[in-house]
Amino acid sequence: MAAELIRGQNHPLTDTRLEIRVSAGQPVLAGVTLNDDQGRMREAAWIAHPASPRLPGIEVSRQAAADHRLAVDLDALPEAVHRANVLLALPSGVGGPASFGSVAAPTIAVTGLDGTEIVRYTVTDLATESAIVAVELYRRGGGWKVRAMGQGYSGGLAAMLEDQGLPQARELATTINEAVASGMARSVATPPPPPLPSPGQGAAVTPPSGQPDQPVAGDAAGHTMEERLYNQVWGMFEDLARTTAAYRSAVDFADSRMERELDQVLSDPATRVGPAADAARVQARAKHSQLVDQARANFERDVAQLVAESEVVEPALPPAFARWDNPVWQAYQVPGQTPMALRLGDLSLPERADLRIPMLVRLPLQRGLWIDSGRRVAASPEAAAVDADGLRRLAAETATAVVARVLAVHPVGAFNVQVIDPAGAAAGALEPLLSTGALREPPAVGHAGVRTVLDRLTQRVDLIQMAVRSGAVDSLPPDLDPAEQLLVVHDFPHGFDDRAITQLRYLADEGPSIGVNLIMVADRDDARAYGPVLDPLWRALLRITPVPDDHLADPWVGHSWTYEPPLAPGNSRVVSQVLEHLAVARQRSAS
Repeated sequence: MAAELIRGQNHPLTDTRLEIRVSAGQPVLAGVTLNDDQGRMREAAWIAHPASPRLPGIEVSRQAAADHRLAVDLDALPEAVHRANVLLALPSGVGGPASFGSVAAPTIAVTGLDGTEIVRYTVTDLATESAIVAVELYRRGGGWKVRAMGQGYSGGLAAMLEDQGLPQARELATTINEAVASGMARSVATPPPPPLPSPGQGAAVTPPSGQPDQPVAGDAAGHTMEERLYNQVWGMFEDLARTTAAYRSAVDFADSRMERELDQVLSDPATRVGPAADAARVQARAKHSQLVDQARANFERDVAQLVAESEVVEPALPPAFARWDNPVWQAYQVPGQTPMALRLGDLSLPERADLRIPMLVRLPLQRGLWIDSGRRVAASPEAAAVDADGLRRLAAETATAVVARVLAVHPVGAFNVQVIDPAGAAAGALEPLLSTGALREPPAVGHAGVRTVLDRLTQRVDLIQMAVRSGAVDSLPPDLDPAEQLLVVHDFPHGFDDRAITQLRYLADEGPSIGVNLIMVADRDDARAYGPVLDPLWRALLRITPVPDDHLADPWVGHSWTYEPPLAPGNSRVVSQVLEHLAVARQRSAS
């Protein structure tokens, strides 16, 4: 049974290869600093952090997440290291909480490589601190111990590093925070916790021990079938993330163990050659194969259950959650109310690329979208087979497919779509929106068109914000369009001057909160002349791609997930058919 520590308590460590598991209710960055016998960091290279996640004997997560698994091999630390400090810090500059006192207390568990907990410590009694040393692993009498610290710093990461004697503390803290902000910009948003069951609503039935689960669509907490399916999809996403993390960790352990055993054979000249050496090599490789085979068997067992669940859940999804090839679209009816979420594509991991998890985002949208049309998208054979012009065309088609989905899952008149296409380059992709009247007015072209649309939308944001802040919402002009606004920008920054770029940044930051949403179709390299001025804009938007690409990360262990865009199958007319249904519904509503 694991020892439950309180602040200041210590516990001996009999294993030197460990995992440090962090559980927090909020994305935090996790790192490890190394100290000498005087408790000082000798150099900036003595810290593992998201921008530099590996040190000899240490590996940490590459981004902020609610859950982390840090790998520690105490025997591999440099001899000068007498202490390894596990640090947690709240990311700065990303709109999250400013102190640990306003979030759930993080818990640290030190475990063996098999997952057996050795000690557990919950860091309580925090207030204004934004960075903490949670636990320290330290040398004592030829061995190692772990101590619960909970030492907090209101001055954040920089104050913590300064306290450990690092001269370049503030510069390094800035580098780390920038790396974390960049990582969070590509992270799939954490879903809200599922609701507690209502009175009389029972929990899901657990099958008797030893019997496999029988998948059932909607077998999750929630007050409606839509909510239960949403929570079930997110549960599948989390289960796949965690079982893959366990598999990768087991394989890494097997690789490391074999390397260590082979190094032992080679380190002694007396045993380097001969029958004994050959036998040791064979034994080391056999152990490696046994461990990897067992890990793979466990992984395949867990994934088989998820595949079976997916086969049941996917056909049961409502249009807002369904792929374009789902038969539910053939019986499509314009909804009377807004759904709780929208499918923006599929997510998969390379270990089982055939298992695709729906990527659901909550409505109303909390951030805009950036559909990247640049050649940096090259992580898959599909991407490599498409030239630059093909990527731009697919990006424009992806934007149209997303707009069609947004319109399709909202009641008639709930959204007004406006398009900026300065050079008219996206006319072909926009044809389904134009021919069905989904666009009330033609795309804005040229510099004058860009300015007109941006002026109108920024004035709308200003007006509504002032009315909300002054409590005078009833005094808004009666001719103000009550529909949410969706602005699609093609070929940025063509047609944009400095003023227009400032307006676009403003809309990306302030628009979602009052119903002005942004979709940008852009190649970041086209705007490189603006340098870091546009970095906040890119970070404010969720980046998706027109071809499969492994750029999104989960909020638990930070896997790089392959994202697949929500394009309709080739030669399918489903998007046009859905937009035609909407056109008929608009005509009926207007008559």
